[in-house]
Amino acid sequence: MKAGPSQEEIRRHNLGTLLRYVHLRGPASRATLAESLGLNRSTIMALTADLTAAGLVREELPRRPGRRAGRPSLVVRPESTRVYVLAFDVGVDRLGVARVGLGGTILERREASRTRGPLDPGELVGALAAAARSLTRKAGRDAVCVGAALAFPGTVRRADDQIMSGPNLDVGDLALGDALSRRLGLGLRVSVCNDANLGALAEHERGAGVGCDNLIYLHGDVGVGGGIIVGGRLLGGDEGYGGEIGHMMVNPGGRPCGCGSRGCLEAEVGERTLLDHAGREESPDLVGRDAVRAVVDAADRGDIVARDALHRVGTWLGWGVANLVNIFNPGLIVFGGTLRDIYLGAAAQVRSVLATGAMAAPREKVRLRTAALGDDTTLVGAAEFAFAEVLADPVQVLARLRAPEEGVIVGGRPPTPPGRGG
Repeated sequence: MKAGPSQEEIRRHNLGTLLRYVHLRGPASRATLAESLGLNRSTIMALTADLTAAGLVREELPRRPGRRAGRPSLVVRPESTRVYVLAFDVGVDRLGVARVGLGGTILERREASRTRGPLDPGELVGALAAAARSLTRKAGRDAVCVGAALAFPGTVRRADDQIMSGPNLDVGDLALGDALSRRLGLGLRVSVCNDANLGALAEHERGAGVGCDNLIYLHGDVGVGGGIIVGGRLLGGDEGYGGEIGHMMVNPGGRPCGCGSRGCLEAEVGERTLLDHAGREESPDLVGRDAVRAVVDAADRGDIVARDALHRVGTWLGWGVANLVNIFNPGLIVFGGTLRDIYLGAAAQVRSVLATGAMAAPREKVRLRTAALGDDTTLVGAAEFAFAEVLADPVQVLARLRAPEEGVIVGGRPPTPPGRGG
């Protein structure tokens, strides 16, 4: 007979559950935590005492006490300025780095644009590391960095975070996460994940998909990617390559795709296709999201060519959505990146195709929404992934913060965490 969980295992689970609650939902009173987590008040008091001693949360009187008689319940708040992660977002024509505090607060950020074309991996690592070092230097002396993650527009192998392909941003054989970890010198592993998967995670936990455990996130940059949440968990596939929605064929014999096939969703609804249909050639002054938004704005003002371009792209986007609805029966589909703007300009066409191309039962309750987190979706997703380890087992962090003689260095330089499994 298998033994049940030990008291220590239960405590670890409860610590993680409480910390995750205030991280995602914000400050909460002891009474609210007891009711929401199904624990008694004495247990909540003990858990918050441990987390407070570690510097992960703090307790204080409510800022706006209610009218109820008696002593008000203390409010538990995440230590946003003291405990943070580094989030990196690599796009085809832009780079973003942020220091994100526990609770999801973006404390500081650095952004830079880059000219499209051949990429020097060494320059990329150098630029990201320089921005991150600038952010960590501004952290308080008692601040500690507990994780780091990078969103990348390509296929990433889950076992070792190796980028297997990046058709619109080629880094060659570079192990980007390892190279960035070494350059930072923080003793932290920088995890690398597909940007659309992280977008799905972000919208599920903090955006349009809060409360929906079955959703699909569609992300547009130059290409198109997707992240699928099933039963509240990210669908990764056998090696972590799941969610390559952009390479679902919707138009056999259609436009050539960077993957080598033809008629993929990416080829029919991506940025280059929209601009081509709209008769707008790329220029250094107007590319990426700005160029897509310019077409959508022109269509809103009555430009016939721009309207036709959105109609054509919207048709293929609608067929892609219909296929996804038939296969996965999601409760919600979220459009992010450039697809956020394309959907806003072609929503009627997308819904029209969905109404005829998807089966009645799975399409009955599906909702179509734009990313609530806007242009920050993938960056927020990277931050949430970086926080995952401490939220799952804060006991490790407790030990690190309580034992400086064993190598804990504050000010954004913690020891190397144990490796994550595949």
